Amino acid sequence: MTSGGDVIRVLLVDDDALVRTGLRLMLGGAPDIEVVGEAADGVDVADAVTRLRPDVVLMDVRMPLLDGIAATRAITARSGDSPEVIVLTTFDADATILDALRNGAAGFLVKHTPPEQIVDAVRRAAAGEPVLSPTVARTLIDHVAGVAPHRRPDQRHRQARERFGRLSDRERSVAVAVAEGLSNGEIADRLFMSVGTVKAHVSSALAKLDLSNRIQLALLAHDASDERDGGR
Repeated sequence: MTSGGDVIRVLLVDDDALVRTGLRLMLGGAPDIEVVGEAADGVDVADAVTRLRPDVVLMDVRMPLLDGIAATRAITARSGDSPEVIVLTTFDADATILDALRNGAAGFLVKHTPPEQIVDAVRRAAAGEPVLSPTVARTLIDHVAGVAPHRRPDQRHRQARERFGRLSDRERSVAVAVAEGLSNGEIADRLFMSVGTVKAHVSSALAKLDLSNRIQLALLAHDASDERDGGR
């Protein structure tokens, strides 16, 4: 995560050179974003992250040797600071979305997302905000928030509720707002607290629950709310 005013360092990971070129040109027009490197396969990501120290990684899913889900899992599990990962792909099946988010991705965008939204997504990810395209957000909400709860084991509900119970009332309120896709500023307005306090509650909740990012917190909040709200 960058501090205010810093240039956001971005690593592009895609096996299609044309896609990487397009992303580089797209991001190159933003004065606060710098593309610091490229990788053509997931096997090269760990080394590139170590050398280039990006703030955000734009990660393809389907690559020849190591797919983007495995590469995401590897870099988000590293000790110390790790970059935020936005999965950017044409492949938006439900299982892929959930795999990416549960393995530490900060967001998931389809490649036909308008350029200005991709640029904004990089800024949001660098600021610690969740990043989901509208179609992906709908899939996430439908799948996790209980449109088809019979497909998910009751044990997940119980475990989520138990974990969610570790949080304070204010942390739970912030987590629920995160699950609704609200930004820090919107959460602050809703709960009558400062943005700094919101960030502190998010950080505290992530630490207590041993989670990597806001998306995982949102998933847990949805899992916990299903059964609490009836699970029908």
